[in-house]
Amino acid sequence: MFAIFGHGNVAGLGEALYAARAELPTLRAHNEQAMAHAAIAFAKAHRRRRLLACTTSIGPGATNMVTAAAVAHVNRLPVLLLPGDVFAGRQPDPVLQQVEDFGDPTITANDCFRPVSRYWDRILRPEQLMASLPAAFDVLTDPASCGPVTLALPQDVQTEVAEFPASFFQPRVHRLRRPGPDVGQLTAAANRLRRARRPLVIAGGGVHYSLATGDLRRFAERHDLPVAETQAGKGALPWNHPCAVGSIGVTGSSAANALAAEADVILAVGTRLSDFTTGSRALFQSPDLALLGLNVVPFDAAKHGALPLVADARRGLDDLEAALDGWRAPGDWIATARRLMADWNRAVDDATRPMEATPPTEAQVIGAVNRAAGPRDVVVCAAGGLPGELHKLWRASDPDGYHLEYGYSCMGYEIAGGLGVKMAKPDRRVFVLVGDGSYLMMNSEIATSVAMRLPIVIVVLDNHGFGCINRLQQACGGAPFNNLLVDSGASTSFAIDFVAHAKSLGASAEPAKTIADLESALARARDAACTSVIVIETDASATTAAGGAWWDVAVPAESARSQVNAARAAYTEARRRRRTGR
Repeated sequence: MFAIFGHGNVAGLGEALYAARAELPTLRAHNEQAMAHAAIAFAKAHRRRRLLACTTSIGPGATNMVTAAAVAHVNRLPVLLLPGDVFAGRQPDPVLQQVEDFGDPTITANDCFRPVSRYWDRILRPEQLMASLPAAFDVLTDPASCGPVTLALPQDVQTEVAEFPASFFQPRVHRLRRPGPDVGQLTAAANRLRRARRPLVIAGGGVHYSLATGDLRRFAERHDLPVAETQAGKGALPWNHPCAVGSIGVTGSSAANALAAEADVILAVGTRLSDFTTGSRALFQSPDLALLGLNVVPFDAAKHGALPLVADARRGLDDLEAALDGWRAPGDWIATARRLMADWNRAVDDATRPMEATPPTEAQVIGAVNRAAGPRDVVVCAAGGLPGELHKLWRASDPDGYHLEYGYSCMGYEIAGGLGVKMAKPDRRVFVLVGDGSYLMMNSEIATSVAMRLPIVIVVLDNHGFGCINRLQQACGGAPFNNLLVDSGASTSFAIDFVAHAKSLGASAEPAKTIADLESALARARDAACTSVIVIETDASATTAAGGAWWDVAVPAESARSQVNAARAAYTEARRRRRTGR
């Protein structure tokens, strides 16, 4: 349990947690959103097999967690949120921090959690827990409906006495449900795959959550299938596996994207097929393409007009393998995939090669951290330009070695997420890569990691603003405006001492100017007993040119600036390549 106490949970739930502190340890964080991020990362690192609860006061303490609830909702990750609420009896209303709806007295700030919760309830009587708590855990542990649960707890209800049957407290084991495919859907998918001349597999996060990485590897090897990976699916195959073709989509490798453009059958396993994976529905270009959606969630299995194969990823792959009965993809197709991947690996080597020029690129920093990390170490990131570079360039050798929150791409997740991963995997080194923009948004859990004696290595890439969005702004024809500090009206001499700031939170910290400096600092930080922060200035304009695909970011149809009009013309042309229909 993570808790930040205030009125609304300190007197009721706080007293209960104190009494139960030996059996249910309560952890103290510094920011409500951050503690929920840490809890989400903890669950993701455990592949949804373990979870944490988070409790807050009413008002801003509660609504601080709404963003984190959205992170968990989009990424299909379990977290139990227990925000304090106003008085169910309403006698003292309006209380401090209460949000009042003039026409509906049942509405409180905690109604904000409704659209970003898989299950939501307000406990108005203690006995309601006998129905809501088991239902909540059914959601938290279900592979299809998994996501955040919010149980709002009015402060007066928390302090009431109620009787519960002893049976309510008996341990309950939630076993992983592995639904198998419908025979008709399985037959249709196998028949279409057998006719494929250019098949491609896309591995998503569901492969990890189903513990199916070994099954995917065997499936790909036996059928000579190239496998591309989404952000959540990265690491499903080791980067140097003969069937691996790297990342796919907007932040994809040139190998995976070239194969995706030609593929006549795409088997999407455990992915929700977001716009970054499909190149905003413009990446898959074959006119005779058949999309097969193997997913435990029917909503995801049928996306984009896919032929659905609703099943657990492991069970679906195993049954599909049996149905294919020894079929193998054409040899020239896998040979093409391996040639393209060899070219891509040379591009990765070029992008990440250490150079002494300053400031270095994000790619060069990633290369240095990747070389410093062991095969079981974990890299954590979330937002900005770094996730794209990591998706392309990071070489993951272990299924648990790549931890990106890119469903919601939430700035501020990085450091808190690194703490959650370290809580889940204390025997692994955790490297957090974070831009200066995200660092400034949420850095408080550096202090929490120090207090909990859970050391993580944080590399802050300082490009003096929001470099990623500055590049996107200009790619859309916009003038540099309000993203980099120099373009925001701030003094050009304005600078932030991230090293001093990190030290003030209890971490050891040092600057690095060159890649050689960074490598030396990483060597010192790897086995440090305390959280380490390394700050390096990076080039705000440079990004890896190789790979990638179109991303639909709408450009104004009218502008007084010629650059915007030119970008609009290019945008209109690019949209013509997008697949239509479902």
